[in-house]
Amino acid sequence: MQLHASKCSPRQTNVHVQRQQPRKWHSARSASCSPLGTSSTSHAAHATGGSCPSVVLTREHGKNDKMLQELSKQDIQCIELPLIEHAHGPDRPQLPAAVASGAFDWITITSPEAANVLIEAWSQAGKPKLRVAAVGGGTADVLSQAGIAPEFVPSKALGKNMGGELPHVPGGSDRVLYPASCKASTDLQDSLQASGFQVDRMDTYDTRGVSSAPEDLLGKALAADIVTFGSPSAVKAWVSLAGLETAKDKVNVCIGSTSARACEAAGLSKVYFPEAPGIEGWVECVVQQCRSLQSSGVSS
Repeated sequence: MQLHASKCSPRQTNVHVQRQQPRKWHSARSASCSPLGTSSTSHAAHATGGSCPSVVLTREHGKNDKMLQELSKQDIQCIELPLIEHAHGPDRPQLPAAVASGAFDWITITSPEAANVLIEAWSQAGKPKLRVAAVGGGTADVLSQAGIAPEFVPSKALGKNMGGELPHVPGGSDRVLYPASCKASTDLQDSLQASGFQVDRMDTYDTRGVSSAPEDLLGKALAADIVTFGSPSAVKAWVSLAGLETAKDKVNVCIGSTSARACEAAGLSKVYFPEAPGIEGWVECVVQQCRSLQSSGVSS
């Protein structure tokens, strides 16, 4: 099975979510939507005309609000079915002391949950001055709303881009603190080390899929046309709850390539994701797939 590139045209989506303006240290690059899918023409065959498709939002409680808001503007019916939950990682108790130490040139944050973990540790440490890099606009927004203004956002919301583009601080220590998920790959730390940084990774939280869901909510989700995924854990949880055959019948739209690869590994074939990971491109790809289903008369 292969994932084939197919461009997503923002002109078809009518969704205009502005990327956060570049900050100091920001490698500026405009957002683009280039979903990649295993099948651009084959969709679920249970349709009954051109009614508006329904979309399942699977991020954890409190993390679906922005997607829900933007899709609702397009009169797209959304079903919230949180499929992941977070737990403390083994290094979390040590994070406030690391944040307070002042030993690091940068703290790199790669997800909204990692941002929440940092915010908690920063408050416990007495809110010292920090120099923070955020992987993308959504993560930067969470930090900014709490009073931590990221000084760097990479050109593309990927760990390897952050590691390759993060600037060295003149006269600094070249040390980077990386509060990570226990399941995070080594892409960021590898690229940072290749760029000459010393990385202190701390596994501060874990992401795991839920094992059950309310029966009525699951029933609505099983009847939906499109399922969205923000993490591999959500993909695994969905396939477990829905069953592989039902899951294979859906159009799957992921926040980025990592979740898309998890879909592929699980046996799902109709998989799309934006070239530039993040909420903006994710919304655009969801809306395009909704319009595609609607125009072809394939929606539940």
